[in-house]
Amino acid sequence: MSINQPVSLEEPLTEAQPGAPGQAALSHFGSIDPDDPPWGVMHAVLVWVISVALLLFVPLAASIPYVLYRVLIQGSADGLGTDPNLIFISIIAVLPTHILTFLIVWFVVTNRGRRPFWQTLGWSWPETFGPWRTIGLAIALLFLGGLITHLLGGDDTQMDLIIKSSLKTRFATAFLAAATGPFVEELIYRGVLYAAFQRAVGMAWAVVLASALFTGVHVLQYYNNLGVIFVIALLSVTLTLVRARTGRLLPSYVMHLVFNGIQALILIAQPFAQKPTPEKNSAIGFLIGHISRLLT
Repeated sequence: MSINQPVSLEEPLTEAQPGAPGQAALSHFGSIDPDDPPWGVMHAVLVWVISVALLLFVPLAASIPYVLYRVLIQGSADGLGTDPNLIFISIIAVLPTHILTFLIVWFVVTNRGRRPFWQTLGWSWPETFGPWRTIGLAIALLFLGGLITHLLGGDDTQMDLIIKSSLKTRFATAFLAAATGPFVEELIYRGVLYAAFQRAVGMAWAVVLASALFTGVHVLQYYNNLGVIFVIALLSVTLTLVRARTGRLLPSYVMHLVFNGIQALILIAQPFAQKPTPEKNSAIGFLIGHISRLLT
């Protein structure tokens, strides 16, 4: 099998060529193999680059009208960097970013609708790794992450400051972290990227590469807290190993959803909870406090 000749997105569904990537997947829908994707490494990396570019430029573009309003109408740019309204706009703009990213992934995975989306990605449960095992591993990983960040310490991250800027931004962040973030990220990293890397360089290197890209994208948000970065790397490796060992994407998504979803619930509940006192510094208390900092 040649790794240097990925199937073009323009090729018809039924014209898989001998030795080409995705030959098994293209033969007929009943024999689709998520580990033999009909896209190559170049297409996978391009999807990743576009997704990162969208995360950078869509929120920036969405913020421009408000910046112009502050400068031209109100006549002042003082405090723009910490303006709660501007921060909220940049967070809300992540939603159309996720939608656009999903459409790009769909375009590549289905070859413009010529292949089944969910089957090609392996969106199903394997026999040996069901929902309860998946949820249990996610919860265990979340508590381990809280313990690690407590032991390593660290300053407030950029994400902490964003969440604290306003109540509406806190709620928007929680929504995105649970509703769209895990879904889109799993499609990119464990769906498109891992599958292409795995066929090109093998399982071990594919786990390393996909995990490193996932962790690297989050470093900007958490650069001043090594504990949080370490936990994100641990999460990424675990999610990718689950994808590698099961050959399916759905368990990784559910793990990511549970991991982020619990943190999102904590974020929503925190403003309404009574502030902890030194006498309430229980094991569960400090773990919940540090778990709330791991939102990815």
